[in-house]
Amino acid sequence: MDMTITQQQINYERVAKAIAYIQDNFRHQPSLEELAAHVHISPFHFQRLFTEWAGTSPKKFLQYISVSHAKKLLENQKHTVFETAYETGLTSSSRLHDLFVQIEGMTPAEYKNGGQNLTIFYSFSLTPFGQSLIASTESGICYMGFLEDTTQGIYDLKGKFPNATYVKKEVEVHRHANSIFSCETINLPQLKLHLKGTPFQLKVWEALLKIPRGGLSTYGTIAKQINHKKASRAVGTAIGSNPIAYLIPCHRVIQSTGVFGGYMWNPTRKAAIIGWENAQLNSEQDETI
Repeated sequence: MDMTITQQQINYERVAKAIAYIQDNFRHQPSLEELAAHVHISPFHFQRLFTEWAGTSPKKFLQYISVSHAKKLLENQKHTVFETAYETGLTSSSRLHDLFVQIEGMTPAEYKNGGQNLTIFYSFSLTPFGQSLIASTESGICYMGFLEDTTQGIYDLKGKFPNATYVKKEVEVHRHANSIFSCETINLPQLKLHLKGTPFQLKVWEALLKIPRGGLSTYGTIAKQINHKKASRAVGTAIGSNPIAYLIPCHRVIQSTGVFGGYMWNPTRKAAIIGWENAQLNSEQDETI
């Protein structure tokens, strides 16, 4: 897509509004004209804007975020892609960012003292899914979240590391993290995450990295993969505590019924990300045919 990230941001706000409307009114399958009217633009403009943002038509995108499509993905990957990926430690033959991400847990002292003696650099960026806040220590990225409000984002970050020293500055690792939203991900540098979490949480977050882009998993499947078959609820709590949006893809975990469920950074954004990833992946596959 020949667009700037700023234009993607503008388009995302309209697309997200349309997705939220669809989710509230799915029973009568709103038409292109109805969706366009809801975001106050012409059907022609909406079709073009949506396709520029998502890389596919609104109709095709709606298929990607439907419950039936989600259930099909879960079924297809249950015995093939996901298990193979997990066992080999790989994610997919596609150009995925997951291969470039490694997790490092904070030391017990760093964990307990609220980040005392840590200097945390933070910066704001625009992504296809709205504004984000990225923060890092000298050891790696410690936080990444989508923002509805800048002040609240800073408050949330400082709540995780109340005793750290904060410096507003974009450093190289922030730019590397943002390159994940580019379609050209084959040359991504290695990304290290410096995370504050219990051993169980770290294990869950590592499992999330193995879910391929365009793929989905369930809480029960993740519990099984980390050898805690009866810990679906605890897995759900750990996923809900994930401090790294998108890089640790908690958005790819849904309910076994195919319902997407909640998301720390807004359920509508979760649906948008899932649909966008499917659209990008299918576009790449079409190019190889």
